[in-house]
Amino acid sequence: MPNHFNFTILKTCPKTRARAGILHSPHGDIETPVFMPVGTNSAVKMMTNQHLSQSGAQIILANSYHLFLRPGHKLVEKAGGLHNWMNWHKPILTDSGGFQVFSLADLRKITDEGVHFKDPKDGSSYFISPESSMEIQNALGADIIMAFDDCAPYPCEYDRAKQSMERTHQWLGRCFKAHKREDQALFPIVQGSVYDDLRAESAKTISSFDAPGYAIGGVSVGEPTGLKNHIVDITVPLLPEEKPRYLMGVGTPEDLTAGVTGGIDMFDCVMPTRIARHGSFFTSNGRGNIKNKEFEQDFTPLDKKCNCYACENHTKAYIRHLFRVQEATGAILLSIHNITFLVNLMRETRKAILKG
Repeated sequence: MPNHFNFTILKTCPKTRARAGILHSPHGDIETPVFMPVGTNSAVKMMTNQHLSQSGAQIILANSYHLFLRPGHKLVEKAGGLHNWMNWHKPILTDSGGFQVFSLADLRKITDEGVHFKDPKDGSSYFISPESSMEIQNALGADIIMAFDDCAPYPCEYDRAKQSMERTHQWLGRCFKAHKREDQALFPIVQGSVYDDLRAESAKTISSFDAPGYAIGGVSVGEPTGLKNHIVDITVPLLPEEKPRYLMGVGTPEDLTAGVTGGIDMFDCVMPTRIARHGSFFTSNGRGNIKNKEFEQDFTPLDKKCNCYACENHTKAYIRHLFRVQEATGAILLSIHNITFLVNLMRETRKAILKG
């Protein structure tokens, strides 16, 4: 395991699997549990780095598949890596692109060697293998990088899920052989769809690799919340206790809270900024939609308990007006709020765990 990374568990909940810890990385310590905003194309939509810093974000994501296509990982490497390219000098995690390739559906062909796919924007043909995924992510230079995996759809037959899991395990060995940088932590990913025996087999297999952390993938692909929580419940006890656990692609307040209770330390999702662009916002009492007429004369903040820029400076009535006149500032304000809300939720959850 790289010397640049270690994880310290400070406190565990006596009644659940929740725990509070610190993950040390080359670009700073990450206090867990943590929500990680997603900047797919090396920018979190509708937010500047200043907005992100003010939200309290400790670590953000970028996607190697998208950056491989545009602007190209070699250009980012020439710029000095993602931290210099983005001018974000806190920790960064890159997703391998396995999920993005999975979502291409008719535009890709998966083989044991890797994935052949077409760029949906211009039809150009490409190929990504475990080795090239590592080469791309090594060039990008994020603190945490993800193994290239085969993400099964939901629903899917048992045989398809088993094939996907076995291919993920085969690719994992190739990823570790191809990974060249000790200042980057490579996280393996559990697959197995919704089948208990496959999830258990996958968790045990990836745990045989001495990695700085482990991820649970193949969730948030359409399965009901109950199934998602069940996958966490059966998988977490089979992962190393002393390493961080990352639940990929999960981002509602309810899912984050359930995940922490289940023993998850790290979360990411594009949802907070995506729903913000459509007018939805998180509150302590549930989700609201700023376009609703009930907010026309509402001169209170989005959430009275929130300390984000939007809540400290603007009212629901004003932000609703911005949406009605299609002013982009409205989506920016809701994005700032939603990211800050989830970051704060994890911060307060951490405090509660530390207090017992």
